[in-house]
Amino acid sequence: MDVELILKAAGVAMIITVVCQVMSKVGKEDQSALVSLVGTVVILLLVASKLGELVRSLMDIFSL
Repeated sequence: MDVELILKAAGVAMIITVVCQVMSKVGKEDQSALVSLVGTVVILLLVASKLGELVRSLMDIFSL
């Protein structure tokens, strides 16, 4: 597995966590939830390309 992808996802997760904590302390819980959702989508988009490669590899291995 690509270590760079794992580090990118971890970095995005840490930044989003800090932003959500700060926004919650300020009293902007609604916006904090939105930031959390956007962070989740960003990480899913990072992982989506690798999942596509995995599916193609599995299809080649099993000749589907």
